[in-house]
Amino acid sequence: MLCAISGEPPQVPVASRKNGNIFEKRLIEAYITDNGTDPVTGEELTVEDLIDLKSSRIVNPRPPTQTSIPALLSTFQNEWDALAVESYQLKKQLAQTRQELSTALYDYEGAIRLLARVTQERDDARAALAKVQVGGAVNAGDLMEVDGAGLSDEVIERVEEAAKQLGKSRRKRPVPKGWSSVDDIQQFEPTASAGFKPDKPLDTCAALAETSADSESPLVLYGSESGLAYIYSTDDSSAAHLMDCGSRVTDGLFWESKAIFSLANGHIKIFESGDWIATQTIHAGPATGIALHPTGTILASVGLDKSYVLYDLTSSTLKPLARVFTDSELTCCQFHPDGALLAAGAKNGDIQVFDIKTGSIVTSLTTEGPVQALSFAENGFWLASASTGSTNATIWDLRKTGTEQAIAKVIEFGSIISSLSWDHSAQYLAIVGGGSVAIETYQKSSKKWSEVMKKALNARQVSWDPQGQYLLVDGDGVVQLQKPE
Repeated sequence: MLCAISGEPPQVPVASRKNGNIFEKRLIEAYITDNGTDPVTGEELTVEDLIDLKSSRIVNPRPPTQTSIPALLSTFQNEWDALAVESYQLKKQLAQTRQELSTALYDYEGAIRLLARVTQERDDARAALAKVQVGGAVNAGDLMEVDGAGLSDEVIERVEEAAKQLGKSRRKRPVPKGWSSVDDIQQFEPTASAGFKPDKPLDTCAALAETSADSESPLVLYGSESGLAYIYSTDDSSAAHLMDCGSRVTDGLFWESKAIFSLANGHIKIFESGDWIATQTIHAGPATGIALHPTGTILASVGLDKSYVLYDLTSSTLKPLARVFTDSELTCCQFHPDGALLAAGAKNGDIQVFDIKTGSIVTSLTTEGPVQALSFAENGFWLASASTGSTNATIWDLRKTGTEQAIAKVIEFGSIISSLSWDHSAQYLAIVGGGSVAIETYQKSSKKWSEVMKKALNARQVSWDPQGQYLLVDGDGVVQLQKPE
């Protein structure tokens, strides 16, 4: 008999009533005291379940064949042989297991290489597909000419001259006389004459563009999910023009007396006085945003095909100047006030700032989610951004490199942000979303940001008056916020 715990012959043997296992009494009683279970089966066991076993104290002598030295040597030899055989079997099984493991690892490595090759082929196919023209509005020669190419010398000279002039004037530009002060903005209220709703409800206001520079009264540009676009006058609360874009409007802006739209089918369309005058299609997939160069001669568009395109607005056909591919789907864009840089927000949360002359990335910033809105301040070094579903607006200082170092301020708005806009003096940042509109300002004396106004309004888009006298906010309709006269 051997103890099931120690593996040695028990001095005081006991057996379990439940399964018949034999134990040393002192060992099993100590185990039951600590655990209350059978150490072999794990079943509940008590001291009362143990039965004392009695065995004869008389030990039979060993047979004569086991008492001689030759017999003992023979026994030891047999045991040694058994151990040698067992050791050989273990080594054989170990070698076989190692071989099976080696084969499995080789197969796994092959599968990884195959997956990597297939993934690369898939990415190459997607990149090639993104470059395929789907609209037919521009010929393949134009695409091959602008894909991956920089701007021409003539356009680069135009951009550099504009950046030189704008940068020089911007650094010395004082706040215009009569601009709204903090006290004025704190008194901003919705004016009854400016509030209106469209005669026909829009599916979604995709873009609230800037006030047209060629109009004495504020004009607002609307786009809808159904492909219809409207120009509304806030003075008489009427629709000046109705335009059929043919696809969902994703963004829009005024260019002099013309309206430009980016569409979900990849088209960029220009209308004048409600009439279509030009179309260009380079994006393979939705064009998600457009931006106007400060000179008014270059247009930029971004799309989900991971590229941005520059167009010549002096050309009647909206001629493409350059196309640059990135590593992520692009959602919005904004030109720097000097016109030499283009900031593009990506679906992966990156903000990439490009040198438009070469198409190279000047700096890259990482946000918390897909970038929904961008706005450059007129001082040239602040960039405001908001991510989809975020309640915070981030102010970036482009004079610094690195995401953490470039964060100048994170503004906690308190509700999901849908749009933001700097005024032309770079003093105020307007933020809307979640049923409210707020204006933030930076005090140079204290070097602190502060909220100067916040009102409850159903708002999705926001735009400043070029002279800083009022704010246009869109929700169910456009509301003009300004100081009461």
